[in-house]
Amino acid sequence: MTGMAENAAYLYIGAVVDELARAGVRHVCLCPGSRSTPLAISFARDRRFRVWTHLDERSAGFFALGLARADRRPAALVCTSGTAAANFMPAVVEALHGQVPLLVLTADRPPELRDCGAPQTIDQIRFYGAQVKWSVEMATPAASEDVMLYARATACRAVARALAAPPGPVHLNFPFRDPLIPTETADEIPPDLSAMARHGRENGAPYVAIAPAGSVPSHEILAALATRLAASPRGLIVCGPMDEPELPGPLTALARSLGYPILADPLSGLRRGDHEMDLVVDSYDALLRDERFAADMAPRMVLRFGAMATAKPLLQYLQGHASATQVLVGRAESLDPTLRASDVIIADSVPFCDALIQTVKDTASKSLQVSTERPSSWEREQLARLVGSDVRGEPGTHSWVSRAPRAYQTHQPWLDTWLIAGDAARSALATTVAAMTETFEGRVFSELSSLLPDGANLVVGNSMPVRDLDTFFPKGGAPARILGNRGANGIDGVVSTAFGVAAGTDCPTVLVLGDISFYHDMNGLLAARRHGLSLVVIVVHNDGGGIFSFLPQAGVEGRSADWSFESLFGTPHGLDFQPAAALYGATYSSAANWAEFRRAVSHGMAAGGLHIVVVPTDRARNVVLHRRCWPAVSASIAGILERMEPDPARRRDREDG
Repeated sequence: MTGMAENAAYLYIGAVVDELARAGVRHVCLCPGSRSTPLAISFARDRRFRVWTHLDERSAGFFALGLARADRRPAALVCTSGTAAANFMPAVVEALHGQVPLLVLTADRPPELRDCGAPQTIDQIRFYGAQVKWSVEMATPAASEDVMLYARATACRAVARALAAPPGPVHLNFPFRDPLIPTETADEIPPDLSAMARHGRENGAPYVAIAPAGSVPSHEILAALATRLAASPRGLIVCGPMDEPELPGPLTALARSLGYPILADPLSGLRRGDHEMDLVVDSYDALLRDERFAADMAPRMVLRFGAMATAKPLLQYLQGHASATQVLVGRAESLDPTLRASDVIIADSVPFCDALIQTVKDTASKSLQVSTERPSSWEREQLARLVGSDVRGEPGTHSWVSRAPRAYQTHQPWLDTWLIAGDAARSALATTVAAMTETFEGRVFSELSSLLPDGANLVVGNSMPVRDLDTFFPKGGAPARILGNRGANGIDGVVSTAFGVAAGTDCPTVLVLGDISFYHDMNGLLAARRHGLSLVVIVVHNDGGGIFSFLPQAGVEGRSADWSFESLFGTPHGLDFQPAAALYGATYSSAANWAEFRRAVSHGMAAGGLHIVVVPTDRARNVVLHRRCWPAVSASIAGILERMEPDPARRRDREDG
């Protein structure tokens, strides 16, 4: 607020802006417009904010989304009245479903100019409906004591609501009367306006400090779950897209205590990092395409974290084994497209894992103490793994229980089968892909796995790219952050999202997306020159909607000449993106082979600036090459089920079947 003319409107908006800064907001994405002038000038004058101006509201929305993803704090998004606000809608929807904190600040006409034909005026009250967590029609600016304190309190509440679990977007609609620019009208300011209303609390504290509520289940819930887990050796931990950087360590420790493999989506944060990865299975998408493996490896218990994983074979696997107990853990209760979950535990994942590990150990220890029967060999082995020690006072008997990186133990048939089959499948995929001389789309990700430097950001578009990421991007390698808009799974705004991620970090950022997705958001490329940002954009160019070639639509033609697959679904466009690269000042290259691809991507990350690397492919041929991978995986795991000694539960399954 320093240096700002204190007429009523600017004093009021200055209070809002001041409280947003006090609450931790640092980035503002601003679109030009007249009605939003008080917001624009107030943010620009406050040096605590970095203001990013954008000419296209849709791109601005996704840029703010990327910033908030990278920063893990709300970014503010500002526009004028009318249809400008409508262009924020796709990003608002993604923020809600993707659990990204976002503050949407829309300017509006005052009440007396609504519904009377005033230009650039639409109904903006609760404009985003159910797509935001909270929507407020702000009071018209005034410099009264109550209104000023209302402005400060509401700004604090907006930030807290955006961050509260699960995070998401909040909408504040600001009606402004003329004049919209600062004016020297000090007589509007009441002489008795308190210092609190004018300047906020001392020492930079927010007017209302709202502490987030942590969530750890009660001991009774944890104990009941631990008992069920101890009785379910055929268990899985499934991790879908989520952004919890502190979770991998506790989650892998929980998996080890239970003897469960972790099926980790690439957007889960578990395929890259400094945590142990020996229990992480990264090839489940390919494994579960093998009908025999999917049928024989029937789980009895599934612990799920995050949103539903990308891979459709995993969804079908969970739906197909309906008798398995599915327990969802996280900060939202509605993430179950399988419709098979029996329990949902609303909790912060890190303290949940820590508490459950201890409860599992306590439960196993008590079971040993009260048991009157000598446990079976298999039971002894399971209990030893749970408590990390021997049982029945026979030192050394269970020295096989290991904390070493590999967990291949002959006494752990369920876990061993997953891990050995997972390694075999990954090896088969790598060998098959390496033998392909064509520019196979899946190889983009196996190549990137070794090209990304430590700390890099990888942003992935929807449709085929994120699915190929899941299948062909292996675990391990340099730590990297992998991001995607998997809330609503749209193909729009991906370029701008990636630029927002790049703006929020100091690390190289690479984006992989399809040609239609790239076309959707070419306006977003302006951010590179406008804000001096660096980004390597890899465009998988198959001249159309490649994912439809894998869907049933590809095998069905119209009953007459009225339509064709190509016209309705393939949708070839024939665009050459080199002129677009020139328009936005990007370095352009087309990779005819993988050596050229590696050179272009490595140079782009090292040189900085905007680089567009096109990988030309053929849609029909891409289907053939994908389908070449699955028999290779099946061949690699043939015999593994027979070689592994089944645990008692699996033996009963076979005898009953």
